[in-house]
Amino acid sequence: MNSFSIKTDNIRKSFGRTAALDGVSFDFSAGLLHGLIGSNGAGKTTTMRLLAGLLKPSSGGIHCYSNGKPAAFSDLRPSLAYMPQQASLYPDLSIDEHLEFFRELYRLEPAVYARRSAELLEITRLGKFRERRAGQLSGGMYKKLGLMCALLQSPSVLLLDEPTNGVDPISRREFWELLYSLAADKILIIVSTAYMDEAERCARVHLLDSGRLLASGEPRAVLKAAGAANFEDIFIGKVGKI
Repeated sequence: MNSFSIKTDNIRKSFGRTAALDGVSFDFSAGLLHGLIGSNGAGKTTTMRLLAGLLKPSSGGIHCYSNGKPAAFSDLRPSLAYMPQQASLYPDLSIDEHLEFFRELYRLEPAVYARRSAELLEITRLGKFRERRAGQLSGGMYKKLGLMCALLQSPSVLLLDEPTNGVDPISRREFWELLYSLAADKILIIVSTAYMDEAERCARVHLLDSGRLLASGEPRAVLKAAGAANFEDIFIGKVGKI
């Protein structure tokens, strides 16, 4: 499996007169769980869509690397999975039917699909709900199904846009346990969240506010450099880039 990393160079993205991102440079190193942290309107979803290739920056560059060497986005794209914030599943389809749909979409071999779907059903604990329709799932189970569909192709890069938004605390904890198990496989995971407590769960954090980068780095190092007890203090104080 290739080890991918992504860097952005002073990217800007505007929608009309609104600047969603204003000269932001990220370093998403390979094999780590990165947190894109910020409130609504910070630019998290725009960043995710740019990284997924769904949008193009107004200026600046996005650079991909495979095993430390420059690579084209076309090299990364087959190994990238994106889970959007908005509901993207079909309410009338069951868990099994969703997995079958994505098997066809990814053109997985029967043996690969059988092994991978069994693994995912086990780690998400959704095996006994395989016949239940997506529209009848709880919020946490719905998010797990979305994650399963994204993971079915065994991606090397996983983009998750606010996957725990609106989910109860227990389901949030279970979702992060899933992310930790994925991170153990050393794939690049970028997860966005507005929950400040989730920042400390990441290996690296990137704090966004109004389209600008406040700070990046290992969570404890960011807090120490800012002289802050927690990430709420950083956003309230609006510290400069660290």
